[in-house]
Amino acid sequence: MKPQPPTPRPRPMRDALLERIAEAMDHDPALFFVSADFGSPVLDRIRARHPDRFVNVGIAEQNLINVSAGLALEGYTVFAYAIAPFLTMRCFEQIRVSLALLSTVRPMNVNLVGVGAGFSYVVSGPTHQCYEDLTLMRALPNMTVYSPADHATAAGLFDACVDRSGPKYLRLDAQPLPPLHPEAAPLPPGGFYTLRPGRDLCFVATGYMVHTALRVADRLEAEGIAAAVVDLFDLSGFDAAALCARMSASRAVVSLEEGFRGRGGLDALLFDLRARHALTQPMLNLGVEGGYRFELGSRQELHEQVSIGEQAVTARVRAFVGDRQQD
Repeated sequence: MKPQPPTPRPRPMRDALLERIAEAMDHDPALFFVSADFGSPVLDRIRARHPDRFVNVGIAEQNLINVSAGLALEGYTVFAYAIAPFLTMRCFEQIRVSLALLSTVRPMNVNLVGVGAGFSYVVSGPTHQCYEDLTLMRALPNMTVYSPADHATAAGLFDACVDRSGPKYLRLDAQPLPPLHPEAAPLPPGGFYTLRPGRDLCFVATGYMVHTALRVADRLEAEGIAAAVVDLFDLSGFDAAALCARMSASRAVVSLEEGFRGRGGLDALLFDLRARHALTQPMLNLGVEGGYRFELGSRQELHEQVSIGEQAVTARVRAFVGDRQQD
């Protein structure tokens, strides 16, 4: 019997991406790393090998943005690293002015690496959790937004960060997630993966919620409902025609995000896409319901409380499909 390749183990997204950066910095003197007092073992290696191209600005994310912009104007490709809510919300004006605005008149390459998407810092409460970043970063017309669902995609995005000019935001989960894609495989050019087909409905999910979509799709399949699952990791440069074709191949669409529902995140992107391309499939948008919550619990427990857990999503989608069948 031919030996099977080992199953990839779950790894933190940040480690997979940082290892790509560390390897590239060994031979590319144009790469620069800036951190806001946030570390990891891989980052320690970068700092030790390249002290002349590593800066820790301290707990000063606003300064992180301005230092990164200055380095980019000098010709460096910059990776700026911080906890996601502090990176996106604490210094939104600096991102808008020093990156989004300035990049319209000066070439620059700054890659904002935010760790802690959604509820991934589950025990730290709403100050460290991040439900608004997709809305904020998507509001900036010059900002590329990446939201990978596993470490292989996160590592693969390094090439896009280096090759594509302009400011970018990488939304990384803080927890190791099950691998969905092969190690070192090239990313699809359209900005999304189709993980499974399905004629009855199409889940379009991003980040952690891709894993929930897959589990819900398994549940629905047992009930005779065939659900496609799309992993949309590029929320700004995806192939709109290809995504519309994928959505049109199903009778209905469900958006699924670990962010506030109806607040300008993934669901707004898809509603706009649906209107621009005159798609006729009904769409259900699922995201975090309600406001900020201070309860402690596992990520799965918190997700059920805010209506994006596996059971809650299954119930909502089952009712949605049932309504469509009665029409």
